Order: sequence, then C-alpha cells, then structure tokens
Amino acid sequence: MLHQSTAELGIGLVGVGRHGSRYVQHLLHDLPGVALTAVCRRSGGELFPGTEIPVYNDYRTMILDPRVQAIVVVTPPSLCHDICLTAVRAGKPVLIEKPLTTTGSEARAMVVAADQAGVLLMTAQTLRFDPTIVLLREQLETIGQLRSAALVSHIETKANTTSGTAGPVPLGALLELGIHLLDLVRFLTGQEILEVQCRMDPLSSKGPEILANVQLRTTGDILCTLDIARVESKRVGIAEWVGSAGKATGDWDARKVTRTATNEPSQEWTVEPRPTVLATLQAFVHAIRTQTPPPITGLDGCRAVEAADACYRSAQLGGQWVRMNTPL
Repeated sequence: MLHQSTAELGIGLVGVGRHGSRYVQHLLHDLPGVALTAVCRRSGGELFPGTEIPVYNDYRTMILDPRVQAIVVVTPPSLCHDICLTAVRAGKPVLIEKPLTTTGSEARAMVVAADQAGVLLMTAQTLRFDPTIVLLREQLETIGQLRSAALVSHIETKANTTSGTAGPVPLGALLELGIHLLDLVRFLTGQEILEVQCRMDPLSSKGPEILANVQLRTTGDILCTLDIARVESKRVGIAEWVGSAGKATGDWDARKVTRTATNEPSQEWTVEPRPTVLATLQAFVHAIRTQTPPPITGLDGCRAVEAADACYRSAQLGGQWVRMNTPL
C-alpha cells in the first residue's frame, strides 16, 4: 500500500469495455498523482500506441506487476470474485464496479478475505455520488420520520453484457439496475434491509429477468417499493420518500430534487451534473492515501448483493416475504 501522499499511485485496470473506458479516461487525465500503469483485457494486444502502458490478457499477471499498486475492476460480475481474491492475496487495494459479484456467498467471501488480510476493498456504487442523490439525502432530514419510499429505475434495453466464461450472457435487471436501488435504501436511511418480497418476469430460472417488482422493509420499519425494468422507451430514475412532516423526491435523470413540507410551499432544485465515476475514483485514491475506510465499503456492496439474493429467493417462492441474512 502507498504510504506517502506525494508519491504517484499506479493503478491497474481490469476490463476496458464500454464502462471501463470511462475509467480509462479519468485515470489518464483527471487524477493528479495517479497513473494508469497497466490494463487487462481478454484480447490483450496494443491499446495505447506510443505509450509504455502494458496490456495484459491475464489479470493474475497484471496484478503481480510491481508498477501496479492498486486494482480497479470493471468486468462482468461473474469474474469479480476471483479477481478480488487475487488482488487481496497480493495485498493490493481493490475497487470493484457494482454489483460486487453475483451471489451473496461470494460477496461475503470477498469481504472476509479483505478484512482478514487488512486490504482495502471498495464497491463502486456510483449512484451515491450523483449530486441529485446527495441533495436528496440532505432533504430527507427535513421531512420528519421516514415512513415509506417508492424507487423506480427503468433503463432502455441494450446489448448483452458478457460473463467472460460462457459467451454472451445478459445480466438480469435486478442485478444490473436494481442493485443501485437496494444500495440507496441503506444509504439514504442508514438502516439495514430486514426482509423483501419480489416478483419478476421472467423468473431467473427461465432467463434474465427484464422486470422486478420489490417490496422491502427496513429495520426501522420503513416500507419501500422498487420498480425495476428494462424498457423500450425513455429511462426513468426517481426516488420518492414520505416522512411524518413532508415528502422529498429526487429525479436523477432530470437532475431535480423537490420537497414538500407540512405548512410550507413546495421547493425545487436543479443540480449540476457531476461525473460519478471520477468521484468514485477520487474517493478510492483518498482512502488509499489516508489509509482510511472508503465511503462505500466491500460490506456495503455485499449487503446489496445479499438483498438481491433474497429477492431472487422470494420470486422463486411465488413472492413470499424472505428475511435477510444476519449482517457480517
């Protein structure tokens, strides 16, 4: 781990697809004192002509490169467990794009391994850094005791993601889109998810779901509904929270926050966009340099995946309520 705040931090990136390319641009241009020292992609080959940045086709070899001091993983989640454990064994801090992995059991193993080795593990739940979400969280403090919430995430259908192990495999809407909402419930309330009820179409046993309707209850007895879907029409990203003294809504696609409090006129704010991937990388680098916990831990990522696990179990049981596992 880097100990001097003035030393250059070398980062190795695993995964240079559509989303990974965003990380490449920020690592190359927007983080003073940070260098992209290696990348890994399945095809290998030259990626940065005229530079000395090596391109590996095996993440194990890249992680062992002495120029690589920290790892960023932007791959399909089916690959994240093994990559994480390899980075942990090498003693190198690791940032993993959401979802942390595909199952709660794998996520727990990753968190336990990192904790036992004393290695920093951060989850890139990037929506937490969206300025709309940041302002919405502030407004929740003004509407009294939270009672209920309705969260919606609709995203246009797009090309399949790939697993890297068995060819093109689409990721279900719950893990691709809903993972953000499951994390936001914990982030915005500061409470754990206690139990969930879920119906999805199709059932995961028959293919990747295109929609999931979730009800969940937190440890503070807040009832939340989640509407998650891949759609052909316009995307939607909204969270509406009802409290004992008012209501607050955040629309992160329109970048608007509104608040209606008892006996007060409604207020509305429009926020300026902010690159959430850059903010995530900045937080990761800060945690490494200061040797402090990251703002979104591996455990945060684990709890979101475990909530998704519970949703899948509920759907298979015909929409029965399913309780969450005991936190680590």
